[in-house]
Amino acid sequence: MSANTIYLTADTFDEEVLKSPVPVLVDFYADWCGPCQALGPVIDGLADKYKGKAKICKINIDEHRKVALTYKVMSIPTMFFFKGGEIQERITGGLPAPVLEEKLDALL
Repeated sequence: MSANTIYLTADTFDEEVLKSPVPVLVDFYADWCGPCQALGPVIDGLADKYKGKAKICKINIDEHRKVALTYKVMSIPTMFFFKGGEIQERITGGLPAPVLEEKLDALL
């Protein structure tokens, strides 16, 4: 678990993601999800690598169902890339760090 990974709530989502001055990666996950757990260290590594350049966030779909429903998250892990408050890309399933880094770099 990285200190640089931001754990979102329904209350903090708009401020941290939609109003962010830097690109944001949001990982929709659940504690019981095996693939989500496998992706966890990758997300934390990105949070450390992109500190100050992009926000790397996670939101628990069990605790914040309304946000998951708003973004039509049907399976997890699902990751959204935001820039300027707009969704740039949506990915379902785990991907290796280099692929996620390439997508983040394209938004910087």
